[in-house]
Amino acid sequence: MAHDPDAIAKLFDASPFVAFLGLKVTEVEMDAGAVTMIMPMRPELARGGPIEGQFHGGAVASLIDTVGDFAVALTAGAPVPTMNFRVDYLRPSGGAYLTGRAVTRRLGKSMAVVDIDVTDSQGRLTAVGRGTYSPKVG
Repeated sequence: MAHDPDAIAKLFDASPFVAFLGLKVTEVEMDAGAVTMIMPMRPELARGGPIEGQFHGGAVASLIDTVGDFAVALTAGAPVPTMNFRVDYLRPSGGAYLTGRAVTRRLGKSMAVVDIDVTDSQGRLTAVGRGTYSPKVG
């Protein structure tokens, strides 16, 4: 797997779901095991109902899982399976886009732990996540 945003973005084309989310890689920090992505607001990702302009929680969770996966995949060399992840929603996520930044906290032989922060287009922290992934490929 390549380690630059353009090469990672090409991998998104192989996943219809990731492409549907409209994710874009904005930063890759190999030494830190970190990846940053943005997810633009689209009607399909909105919470709906009487509250307009807010992302659905499922879309936020998908951003968290995907950016966490790719933080581990940088080292593993390929997309990796999710073992578990959790989300804490801190405030409604709204605006033109969300930014997800994942930092690998521990990368072991059988498990990796990643922390993910989600901020809105105004820079406010809206959700945090922690994922565990299996760095073994194949």
